[in-house]
Amino acid sequence: MIRQTITRISLSLLLTGTLTTTRCSSVMAQMAKPDPVRKAPIMSRWEKQLTAQNAWREYPRPQMTRPKWQNLNGMWDYAITLKTAEAPTKYDGKILVPFAVESTVSGVNKPLSPEQRLWYRRSVTVPSDWADQRVLMHFGAVDYECSLWVNGGLVGSHKGGSNAFSFDVTTYLKAGQNQIVLGVLDPTSQGEQPRGKQLLNPNSIWYTPVSGIWQTVWMEPVPKEHYIDEIRLTPEVDSGRVRVETLLNKPASSTVAIRLTAIDGGKTVATTIVRADRAGYLSVPNAKLWTPDSPSLYDLKAELITVNDPFEGMANNKRPRRNDAEREGYAKATVMGSSIDVVTGYFAMRKISRGRPSGGKGPVANQPVLLLNDKFVFQNGPLDQGWWPGSLLTPPSDEAMAFEIDFLKKSGFNMLRKHIKIEPARYYYLCDKMGIMVWQDMPSGFLEGQNESPGDQYQPIRRSVAKEQYELEMRRMIDQLHSYPSIVAWVVQNEGWGQYENPRLARWVQDLDPSRVVNAISGWNDRNAGDFYDIHTYEPEPRAPDAKADRVVVIGEFGGIGWPVQGHLWNPEMRNWGYQTYQSADAVLDAYKKKYAKIIDYYQNRALSAAVYTQTTDVEGEVNGLLTYDREVIKIPVETLRQIHAPLFK
Repeated sequence: MIRQTITRISLSLLLTGTLTTTRCSSVMAQMAKPDPVRKAPIMSRWEKQLTAQNAWREYPRPQMTRPKWQNLNGMWDYAITLKTAEAPTKYDGKILVPFAVESTVSGVNKPLSPEQRLWYRRSVTVPSDWADQRVLMHFGAVDYECSLWVNGGLVGSHKGGSNAFSFDVTTYLKAGQNQIVLGVLDPTSQGEQPRGKQLLNPNSIWYTPVSGIWQTVWMEPVPKEHYIDEIRLTPEVDSGRVRVETLLNKPASSTVAIRLTAIDGGKTVATTIVRADRAGYLSVPNAKLWTPDSPSLYDLKAELITVNDPFEGMANNKRPRRNDAEREGYAKATVMGSSIDVVTGYFAMRKISRGRPSGGKGPVANQPVLLLNDKFVFQNGPLDQGWWPGSLLTPPSDEAMAFEIDFLKKSGFNMLRKHIKIEPARYYYLCDKMGIMVWQDMPSGFLEGQNESPGDQYQPIRRSVAKEQYELEMRRMIDQLHSYPSIVAWVVQNEGWGQYENPRLARWVQDLDPSRVVNAISGWNDRNAGDFYDIHTYEPEPRAPDAKADRVVVIGEFGGIGWPVQGHLWNPEMRNWGYQTYQSADAVLDAYKKKYAKIIDYYQNRALSAAVYTQTTDVEGEVNGLLTYDREVIKIPVETLRQIHAPLFK
């Protein structure tokens, strides 16, 4: 969003929609002591239903599942100390994991300052049938820096507030109960690390901090010697196959292989055997292409197996290596014994690109468009920030996430822009399954003075340590989310929020993942990079982006129609705002129709490829959502929204 300092701009500017680029240092002031955390005065129905017994019980990694696992969500001990203090012997109380310490539903609802450390503790008993296996402990996300101790031994540390990570805790475990201790530091807005919309002193478009564990914690057993550690799935629609990269925890001998099987409706579509740590290909004849209208998914089984060496007895310097002969030899290899490790997942046959539709003729001469499976499909979506009043960045449940996606689909949206937040893996699974495209933003991070303003000719320079962390976390995001077909675009940077070296980063992301399109910078200062030319326009009638012969044109943010619905406000005592603010359903609907009339015009006459409306829900003091923050009020009826959007899909 185009972000402004609300506290120092007149109300008349807000109401007339003429906010443009004003900022002042108070927006991002870096305070040593965070504000007290507000207890949520409203909550969604799903947050109200949360208990220690039902909090996030589903298997947390849908793309790579195993039958045996142990969910560690629930009540843990917690304590807050100075970061220089030793581990506590006495804890302050109980916290509901996986919800942040600042959240209401965690049961704690306290701030964490940069000078403090948050401690977690619980006991774990390893099931007896996990004997003689390795045990991995997984964390969906911990914000921001953490260290893990098991039975007093330091297992390891991790930095990165939005990425999943794991520790091998096998050698630290003992029979019976085991004590797990996690210590967490979080500088929030006193650090340059990626943090999205979190601010120690939240105001305007910056929200309550999220510290500590905020996604599922779980354990699983894996084979002791070799096990499947990672799978990357890439559909190749043009050649009618899917590329499957199955990575083990360490290199294996020539008799270790992977058997891959693609399944549709319980029937095997394709199967092959590949040598371990080699890419395999599964042909998918007459593939059902994934679209939002028909989100077809194929099941995948990957088995770690032992085979006879297909080139046994051949001199080492004569053996085929990483070529077609090696692939053909292993495809015919004889399987020895039962599977060592088995994981299941899914994939879709889907192609996203920029260019002109099949036949070569686009809707407007010399203007490329976004293509889904080689067809021009307008991408209509909301800016989706993924915040919840009682649970903050952690969605309360699968049901809550599915409700939102279903609402958007029924309202005539086929895409959403996940705004500078990385969701739990199950969110993307639901997008895949229910059929909605996702533009995935990289969470931003910067200190005041490192942000760029509209019209700046040069980008800010950044310290090497900050660039290293940003790029590390972006690579993790791309790698960990690579296999989800709903994700069609990576958004490298947003507006001027810590923007640096944008053309280089865009090229890097394009090289990392050629299977998707790249939005180098959404809004503000375009640097002629990536696949998109993206503008933000919050005027009552959106502006049109200029034509671009080498990139698609999109409106990455527009809308911002505010309506403070009484009884559903985060804080009734504050000034709740939108880019234009109205006080009735009729006024909101009229403004919405006026904005979308321009979007339809630009689609039909200028080959606009996509538009992102701000936004899915109200968030804290922002009331420009299609839904209230508690998801109880739909401000414009679903069928009305669908009718307004309908011309975009003709």
